[in-house]
Amino acid sequence: MNILVIEDEPKVAAFIKKGLEEQGYDVTVAYDGSTGQAVAVEKDFDLVILDIMLPHHNGFEVCKYIRVYKKEIPILMLTALGTVKDKVTGLENGADDYLTKPFHFDELLARIKALMRRQTIVTPGKKYVVDDLVMDCYRKMVTRKNKEITLTAKEYTLLEVLMANKNRVLSRVFISEYVWGINFDRGTNLIDVYINYLRGKIDKDFEKKLIQTVIGMGYVIKD
Repeated sequence: MNILVIEDEPKVAAFIKKGLEEQGYDVTVAYDGSTGQAVAVEKDFDLVILDIMLPHHNGFEVCKYIRVYKKEIPILMLTALGTVKDKVTGLENGADDYLTKPFHFDELLARIKALMRRQTIVTPGKKYVVDDLVMDCYRKMVTRKNKEITLTAKEYTLLEVLMANKNRVLSRVFISEYVWGINFDRGTNLIDVYINYLRGKIDKDFEKKLIQTVIGMGYVIKD
């Protein structure tokens, strides 16, 4: 498994690289945003670990750039900024998970494994259909009644997990792990916020509501 680490602090980069290589991963390090985004696009990696505070281009810009060319690659952002607003900004720019500095290596390793497990939840290239809602995973396109719906990266991931498990009630724990990663701060209302974002795009203008809340249990998308 090849991992790209984009981190400008040499000690932090060395700490991550040494730990991951001891676990059998191949690790490439870039020390600024400009180099990092170029390497990420030019070479093949299974995962990107991306710091926010970088020279030349910050992590948000780099993440957005990578997503233009590589929509599938998992991106784990490292941040010293722990507010919900900062985390949402990272997710909106295409990050799959975030980890707040300082962190223990075991937690980083667990996040990486969770991201890779999450890749098996859905099938790339598959088409999911729930009533008149269609998700074409190959083209990364969502339509309802043949009308295209524009989603952010995180909204897309959330909808993909819901549609891959249609008619199944998904707990908040399940959603948080497979959309935001383990150790997600469940004290926030981030899941509810994104469910509401989806409802505004998927259900608001249609008579039949597909995304449903099961009180005390979670959420489900139903035919």
